[in-house]
Order: sequence, then C-alpha cells, then structure tokens
Amino acid sequence: MVATVSREYERQLIERARARETAALRELIDLHKDRLFAFIWRMIRHHHDAEEICQDAFLKAFSSLNSFSVDYRFSTWLFTIGYRICLNRLRSRRTGTADIDALALSPANGETPGSVAESREACELRSQVWLAVDRLSPPQRATVLLFYRHEMSCQQVARVLELPVATVKSHLHRARNRLREMLESLSEKDLHEYRSLSGLAG
Repeated sequence: MVATVSREYERQLIERARARETAALRELIDLHKDRLFAFIWRMIRHHHDAEEICQDAFLKAFSSLNSFSVDYRFSTWLFTIGYRICLNRLRSRRTGTADIDALALSPANGETPGSVAESREACELRSQVWLAVDRLSPPQRATVLLFYRHEMSCQQVARVLELPVATVKSHLHRARNRLREMLESLSEKDLHEYRSLSGLAG
C-alpha cells in the first residue's frame, strides 16, 4: 500500500528537513523509498545499482531542498531526480540491456498472489509482460512504469520525466503498440488482462 500524507503535513516535513531535522529526513525516506526503489529497479534491473541510485537520489534531493517548490509533491521531484540518474547510468553502460537477476521473475513490490489458486499461466504471463516492458526504450519504459505501476496521471508523469503531456501520451500509445507486437504470440485469452490495461491511458 502506498503511504500518503496531506500536502500541509508534507510542507511541514520539508521545512523541518530544510532545518536538517534528522527525524524529518528519515520520515521522508521512509515515505518514498519503497516506491522509488521499485521504479528504479524496473528501469535498471540490477539490485545493487538500484540501491545506489536510490541513495544518490535522496542525497541530491536533500542537498537541494532549498530549491524545491512546495507547490509540487516531493515524490514527483524525487522521481525526477531518480529518473535523471537512471538515464545517466543507462547511457554509461556499454550495452543497452542490463543483467536480469532472480527478482525478474518475482511479483513486484507489494504483490502477492490473491490465493493459491493463481495459476502458473498467470505468473508466466506477468513475467512475459514485464520482460517485454524491459525491452522498451528508457523513456517509454519509465512512462509505462509510472502510469501503470505507480498510478500517476499523464500530467504527473510529464512532470517527473520533464516532457510535454502530449509526448507522454505518445509514449504510452507507442509502448502499448510495441508491447502488443512483442506479445503477439500469446493466445487471445492470455492477452485479455493486457488489453484491459491498454484502455487506462485513453
């Protein structure tokens, strides 16, 4: 479950964090670390690198708190910082793909089977979908993750990725088409869940 706080309480936390109050800094970390790590890991697909990027993102955010505008959510700003670091890390790699560790075939953070009756086919479909997501370009992958996994609106995604809303919608459209091509070997029954997601972006 995503931890949320009111805008007013978040503003108070930011002010306390600007004063270098340790408890406030720790609370900001606790509120956002799980979602940030889940996003970064899906982008990087390397556990140790994802941990490092998360730490770097928080350090950069805390060192620049005086420039943060409380008109926006802290999470949006933090994800923007994390995304920039991800892109720099991806560009520095010699190949366009990362090693996929054992977590690749596990349910995402916070996901547990609804019952022991969840079929092996359903688990395999989830794995194929997310392996297909991994093959998208970094901007498309980030857009899909933020929109579907983190339930951000197109406007919020645009703010995180520093892109026009129209570009975000275009990324979603192209990503869905690309995923459909990658998954075209699946049966119509298997694709039912995937297609139901496609309508969310409009």
